[in-house]
This record gives sequence, structure tokens and C-alpha cells, in this order.
Amino acid sequence: MVEIAQIFNNNNALINLGDHKQAIVKGKGIAFNKNKGSNLDTSKIEKIFYLNTKGSQENLFFLMKDIPIDIVTTTYEIIDYAKRELNYSVLDYVYITLSDHIFGAYKRYLSHSYQASLVPDMSNQYTTEYLIASHGLDVINTNLGVNFPESEIRSIALHFINARGEEDQNNQLKQSEAIDINKIVKAVLIDNDIFRKDSNGNYYDRFMIHLQYLTARLDDLKDENEKFNKKLELEMKESYPKSFQIAKEIYDRLQNELGKKISSSELLYFIIHIQRLTQEKTKK
Repeated sequence: MVEIAQIFNNNNALINLGDHKQAIVKGKGIAFNKNKGSNLDTSKIEKIFYLNTKGSQENLFFLMKDIPIDIVTTTYEIIDYAKRELNYSVLDYVYITLSDHIFGAYKRYLSHSYQASLVPDMSNQYTTEYLIASHGLDVINTNLGVNFPESEIRSIALHFINARGEEDQNNQLKQSEAIDINKIVKAVLIDNDIFRKDSNGNYYDRFMIHLQYLTARLDDLKDENEKFNKKLELEMKESYPKSFQIAKEIYDRLQNELGKKISSSELLYFIIHIQRLTQEKTKK
């Protein structure tokens, strides 16, 4: 028996594991007629997702404000698979970005406004991330009762590529660098008439989170396949010339003002983030 810390619905709950550790548990009727502080019958647990870091616990409560629990548990199931089955190290902010993405795609699917992903295919370079994303698509379609196309794999994989890395156990980022990066990027965005609005708030915040965690990776950025990245860069420049121009300006200014080399992969992420903010239509 374990203690319930919070009930989400009849089938999902947060439990205390002791030593300030928690986990999300999922099972049919697992929290039915239960209350906070009640003991939970462990024999009813079908799935368990451990919140091993302070960041993952904080992210859960951040997500629960706006995102349905079925989306949240689906996200945790995908990330748990990546960590447990493939020993894949990923930064905690992927819980926020991936949940936000799945929720947005789910809403567009229900409103019949969903469109196939325009993210380029990078499966040759990122085989592990695409394995995770392929499994993730199956989990999403099964858990949420939808039928997303295989192109969705590319979008899911991008979140893992984006957030790859070891989490600082003390959950500490280089705050001075984070502030500098945000100032530099916001200045470029303002120069190009890009502001945070209700219509683009999720995309804007997601970009800021990406930049925040970029500071934690500045000293460990590697170009695994620069020739491949260049090919994608040229394709995206042709497809999204305006987004490319803004992203390249951000990329160059960050390198110049921070005095550090930034992976060419980051330029690709910047282009995708900017394209989402500007909603620039593909020219190809």
C-alpha cells in the first residue's frame, strides 16, 4: 500500500514513495472512492511513471493547469519508454514541450484542422530519436483514440533531439547566460515585429524554454553530422526564406555576443521555432 498525494481522476493518481519522491500511477478504477492521504492498492497499478527529479515534479503541476491528464500521462509514458528501454538521457523540459505539442495536435485533430508535419525527415541522423517517436505515435494513437499519420513521428522525434542531454541534479541553470540569451533573441524578434500574443503564446513560450536550456548545453554542443545539417539548412532556407533569415540572425548574434560556438543543429531548431511563430507558408 502507498499513500495518495493527489487524485487526477478515477484512473490516475499521484503517489508518495518516501524520501520526497513521487510517481504517477495509472490503472482502471485505481483512485475510485479514494481521497488524498488514502492508501492505494498497488495490485491495481497498470503503469507507473517515476518523477525522479525536482524538475519533473514541478513540470507535472505546471502541466496540470492547462493540459488534460490523459495527455500528460501519455507524454510521461513516451518519455519513460525512452529512458527505460533505450537508456536515453533527456532534459526535463521535454515534459512541457511534448505535452504541449500532443495537446495542440489533438485539438487540431478533433477540429479537423490537423495538417501533416512539415518538419524535415532526419531519421538517418537520429535513429534512436525516431525509434522513440515511432513508439510514441503508437502510444498516442492508442491512448487518445486518434489516428495521426506517420509524418507525426518527425515532430515527436524533434522534441527528443531538442531536449537531449543530462539533467543537472541540482536543477540549476546558468542564469546569467540565460538572461543574456533571452535578451539577445527578444531584441531580434522585436526588430522583426514578432511579439508574444495570445495566438502564438504557446509557440513563443516553447522557444523561450528551448533557449533557457540551451544555456545548460553551451559547453557540450557537438555537430554529429555537419554535412547532413547543411543539406537540411539549404532545404529549409528554400522552404522558409523569411524564417531562415530571422533564425540565422539569432544564431549569428548569439555566437558573436556569447563568444561561443553553437551547434549547427541549433540553427535548424531556430528556423522551426520561428516558422511556427510567423506561420510562414512553405515556398516549395
